Amino acid sequence: MAVLLQNQAKYDEAEPLCRCALATLETVYGPEHPDVASSLNKLANVLQNQAKYDEAEPLYRRALVIREAAQGPDHPEVATARIALADLLEKQAKYDEAELLSRRALTTLEAVHGPDHPYVASSLKSLANLLKNQAKYGDAEPLYRRALAILEAVHGPDHPDVAFSLNELANLLEKKKYIKRSRTS
Repeated sequence: MAVLLQNQAKYDEAEPLCRCALATLETVYGPEHPDVASSLNKLANVLQNQAKYDEAEPLYRRALVIREAAQGPDHPEVATARIALADLLEKQAKYDEAELLSRRALTTLEAVHGPDHPYVASSLKSLANLLKNQAKYGDAEPLYRRALAILEAVHGPDHPDVAFSLNELANLLEKKKYIKRSRTS
């Protein structure tokens, strides 16, 4: 029910349900169980969607620690936990740590799924967005291009994911062009 409410942007209603589920799982399984990590992530996501970043951050961090302990540092679910924390840190303008987590997640996903998997493309785009938001356009562009190439190879040129990636790359190139024009003016 909490996920449904969250999908409907009813975060105030979803939050107490997530808190109750977390408390139940901690009681039943103990505080270090992977299911507790999943519940922590869900609650943190609800809090993040309400811009309660200071409350969400320790939950994402705890979930990451649990996942690393239970599954090892190179597990894809650990990479997903890193990406979630990196996304929150980016919103808090904690770019250095967000970039480190994003790069580590990308390395894990490449090792687990291979360099041409859609999960890798998604991770590349997340990292590229982070770099773009820091005006590191030259660093972001090859990541967007690589993600686009992966998605075109996997889905073909007419897939919506390819269209979204093209749009992201176009937005970046327009920003680069604007910056270049403003510097020469």
